[in-house]
Amino acid sequence: MFSNVGWGEMLLLVVAGLVILGPERLPGAIRWTSNAVRQAREYLSGATNQLRQDLGPEFDDLRQPLSELQKLRGMTPRAALTKHLLDGDDSFLTGNFDDKPVKPVSPDAPKPATPEPPKPPSEPGVTRFDADAT
Repeated sequence: MFSNVGWGEMLLLVVAGLVILGPERLPGAIRWTSNAVRQAREYLSGATNQLRQDLGPEFDDLRQPLSELQKLRGMTPRAALTKHLLDGDDSFLTGNFDDKPVKPVSPDAPKPATPEPPKPPSEPGVTRFDADAT
């Protein structure tokens, strides 16, 4: 339940509790909170056991999609796409489509010619239209 609360946050909560409640009421508040959390856990485990008894083998069928959702929750969007849509092959996302290794370019190699910038339209107010771009 408190898996995302670290020791620094716990220390901050204790200090805030000391300031707000005072040292004489803080132990009672901690006891009340721990009892409430323990009771909530008992209720949840009792409800889970009751469902397991009532549903029998169908309970596992109910839990299977939930466990798959839990696995997806920990995935990044890229990992989820790779696993479910691309069957684990992430070459589409990395841009390496062929199996040939990429050769490094030496600094002494001649640079490729740069393309010329597009020319402005000859007539003012007329926009050029590229049919291949649409």
